[in-house]
Amino acid sequence: MAAEVFIQRFLVAPGDIDELGHVNNIVYLRYAQEMAIAHWRSRALPEMVDAYVWVVTRHEVDYRAQLELGDEVEVRTWVDEAPRGPSWIRFVEVYKAGADKPSAQIKSNWVLLDAQTRRMKRVPPEMAARFMIDQNAG
Repeated sequence: MAAEVFIQRFLVAPGDIDELGHVNNIVYLRYAQEMAIAHWRSRALPEMVDAYVWVVTRHEVDYRAQLELGDEVEVRTWVDEAPRGPSWIRFVEVYKAGADKPSAQIKSNWVLLDAQTRRMKRVPPEMAARFMIDQNAG
């Protein structure tokens, strides 16, 4: 089993640009947040979405190349192959459309919480399985 890669495209908008003329660092974190939410909602069952929430405890960002106004970006995300208790590492790569190398790479630690109590919950195996693909299926 391997992690499913979830992909979306965005267009760099005027509000994304900083005083240096390129995408502001905080926009990359917004991409990471939006991608995590979209991936979660695309794979989780409705009862999972109702029962749990995710919070970030850490982001690590490596900036590799600038993005500019009007650039189309492809953002890819996937989770680590196995959660550790309530924690699950998520990876995000931000590419200028058509580029071979990412403009930014983000590694985030997300923690699963019970939606009602806000207490940490171990990631259930059936939830983790929803984010994996069977490489032998065919």
